Amino acid sequence: MLTGPRKLPALPGSARMLTGPRKLPVLAGFAVLAGSCLLSLAALPGTARAAGQHAAGSASGAVLTDSIRDNQMWVLDMLNVPAAWSLNEGGGVTVAVIDSGVNPDVSDLAGSVTTGPNYTGVTTPESSPDWGVHGTWMASLIAGHGHDGGSSGIIGIAPSAHILSVRVIPDRADPHYGQYEHEQETRIQQSLADGINYAVAHGAEVISMSIGYSAPSGTVRNALQQAYDHGVVVVASAGNSGDQAGSGSDGEAPESFPADYPGVISVGAVDSTGAVAAFSSDNLSVQVAAPGVSVPAQGRDGQYWWVSGTSPACALVAGVAALIKSEYPGLAPELVASALTSTTTERPAGGYDSQVGFGVVNAAAALAKAGEFAHSQFAHGQSVHGQSADAQLAGTGVATAARFHGTVAPEPVRPRGSGQLVLFALLALASLVLTVAGTRLTVLARTPQ
Repeated sequence: MLTGPRKLPALPGSARMLTGPRKLPVLAGFAVLAGSCLLSLAALPGTARAAGQHAAGSASGAVLTDSIRDNQMWVLDMLNVPAAWSLNEGGGVTVAVIDSGVNPDVSDLAGSVTTGPNYTGVTTPESSPDWGVHGTWMASLIAGHGHDGGSSGIIGIAPSAHILSVRVIPDRADPHYGQYEHEQETRIQQSLADGINYAVAHGAEVISMSIGYSAPSGTVRNALQQAYDHGVVVVASAGNSGDQAGSGSDGEAPESFPADYPGVISVGAVDSTGAVAAFSSDNLSVQVAAPGVSVPAQGRDGQYWWVSGTSPACALVAGVAALIKSEYPGLAPELVASALTSTTTERPAGGYDSQVGFGVVNAAAALAKAGEFAHSQFAHGQSVHGQSADAQLAGTGVATAARFHGTVAPEPVRPRGSGQLVLFALLALASLVLTVAGTRLTVLARTPQ
């Protein structure tokens, strides 16, 4: 626990200090072990710090919230978000935040949240201060619209987007966490699949999942296929196991699902200088990176917090995906992914590495590239002007075999004629004769002299 009041370090990009006005809770790292399935929220243990408390109607509160916006600018600038807002701010798009729940009443999300079902199996009321801690942070980064006319507080990447909150995991401090911790693996995986299916059925165009499971699930994989088939862009955090790099059989960080499922945009984390965050998982699932160290966010308590982990990085990229889907709603998920990966900044030597993927997302450039894809007569897997889906993907640089379905469609097997059957019979007979002869020679050669 952190105690206040005391001075807190300045946020990246600012020399000013913010003061914590009261005792500040810290979200302990969430991890639940159920069978072989390790599940976690992707915010780091002990790295969420209160960056201030909104005091409505007071001069000090106004200064504090203005400081929050000022100190958030490094995040927006690194992702080149202000330039993207000249085109749109995510209006008309629903982003499903599949997480620990979202408080719809905080100032910077008021009017922008629909609360969906609770699939955790626990009965913690939404009024509990330990309900929806992590999820509210993430939602504010995606669709926060500030307050006091929008000039104060957190502004999300897609401030005009709508959040659909689906609760599939409780926060560590949840009073019923112990009950959830002992659930069977199949039950936990089913809750995630149910959440994905609900989001798709209720019109989500983007799904953001700042959560991680150590084991895959066919049930979840099937739900993700349904999301893909409905044109939904799915974004997930790569995980916070960077300090465990090398523990895997391939010398990389352990796998984390859903980030490792095909078709999911996996996001790593960087700091304010663009350097890879030490905790960010290093594996080949990573496609892009975004800020993930001391990122300002609004909590379920209305306070502002500095949050670190691949969780905030995931939420920020989901916001960029929402901008793209707002402007080009028919664009297929793989083309949204290609727009994100082909326009990055801080691109690593050689074009790709397993820490930042193809580099740091550039919202304005990704939006422009998405426009090129949309205007090249192709959207959402349909043939336009005689051009097939695969042909269009080839034109954008997206390899057909890299699509969600994994492989190129196999050629159909044609019926064999009688001549072909006779030929196959002769070849089979010749093979049998050779096999018998070879076996006899082997036996003779091994006979003692």
